[in-house]
Amino acid sequence: MKRNVTVWLILSAIIMLLLPWLAVTFIKAHGGMAACLALLFGINPIYSVVVGVFAGKNSNQLWHLPIISALLFLLGTWLFFDMGEMAFVLYMAAYLVLSILAMLITKLINKKTNP
Repeated sequence: MKRNVTVWLILSAIIMLLLPWLAVTFIKAHGGMAACLALLFGINPIYSVVVGVFAGKNSNQLWHLPIISALLFLLGTWLFFDMGEMAFVLYMAAYLVLSILAMLITKLINKKTNP
């Protein structure tokens, strides 16, 4: 279990920290804007749901993964885009809600299938 948590934390750091840095550093002009939109509206929400589903399989021990993932998103956007921009806090809250909902739904489904 500890190994799985480490893998998910590394994956969260890659997606929430490394991808924004890559978008800012290597993609210029309109391509950079497209990459940022793909991150904000595609990759990050999907990853948040996936983290929530994984955490829901054992929510007593993995409840912290959605929170860490959302905080890493905020850190990544503030570091590489605009420090203190409050719009990113709204995105973080949305990703956190998605993760928690996915975690709760997964926990409910597991509870019904394995009474």
